[in-house]
Amino acid sequence: MEFARPSGIRTFKNGLATVLVTFAALLALVPLVWILWSVISQGLPSMFDVQWWVADQVGVTQNCPSDPPRRGCRTNGGVLHAVVGTVMIGVITALIAVPLAVLGAIFLIEYGRGKRLGRAVSFMVDILSGVPSIVAALFIYAMVITLFGFGRSGIAAALALVLLMIPTVFRSTEEMLKLVPDSLREASYALGVPKWKTIVRVVVPTAFGGIATGVVLGLARVMGETAPLLILIGYATNFTMNPLTQDLGTLPTMINVGMSIPQQMPGYDRIWGAALTLIMVVMLLNLAARGIERATKLKER
Repeated sequence: MEFARPSGIRTFKNGLATVLVTFAALLALVPLVWILWSVISQGLPSMFDVQWWVADQVGVTQNCPSDPPRRGCRTNGGVLHAVVGTVMIGVITALIAVPLAVLGAIFLIEYGRGKRLGRAVSFMVDILSGVPSIVAALFIYAMVITLFGFGRSGIAAALALVLLMIPTVFRSTEEMLKLVPDSLREASYALGVPKWKTIVRVVVPTAFGGIATGVVLGLARVMGETAPLLILIGYATNFTMNPLTQDLGTLPTMINVGMSIPQQMPGYDRIWGAALTLIMVVMLLNLAARGIERATKLKER
């Protein structure tokens, strides 16, 4: 069977579409490459300093002159306090958000299909997924701090991030549970296994790889949020692991505070170093999610 060659106008349209799509893709890459180059070129020198990873910012003077050097004036400092604070708030957020999101998705798929409560849960998650981060922060501020009288703390910031992480983990878990074949459930029911045990022993283990990937991606999504941290917690230059303290060092707040440093001062480089460190943390989480997904696929084969 022979096929006729495309007409001239169809060949022209195909070539034009290819050129336009390629140009649009390259145009979209321009700001991404520009941002990455700016952050890497200006933040990489700070990361090669050993003190950057093992010291905090206690005693660091932001506007410390370099010429002539002043005795006792410290400009280098480190990012240890901010990395620990960011990871600690992220872990607290995950400990609260992951059980709620996973259990909610299990209820929706296994118990709430076609029911009014299930539709209500799905609708509320859709609304929550569109809430801006600053609105979530203001809600927690009004409820936790204004209404109940608790102070600003890392716990309050984590509660705001919970509202942002739940929709991501919920939807990813929901999609993974939908991919579990109904034949597995029916085989378990045929053996007389209760529904709850079928979910625990069959459904969740089958979808575990996808659920874990969604959890890591959800955590990466909230690690770089700034608005909840600016509203619900202050910035501290010292190393602390107390999430109840009012001031806690995190990477986003460290960048925000460092913006007041004049560009010609030595401490200005810390802004770019903190930004590059935050990008690396998020990138590592995304790579971990890809690794979990790939390892799960290999196991399934």
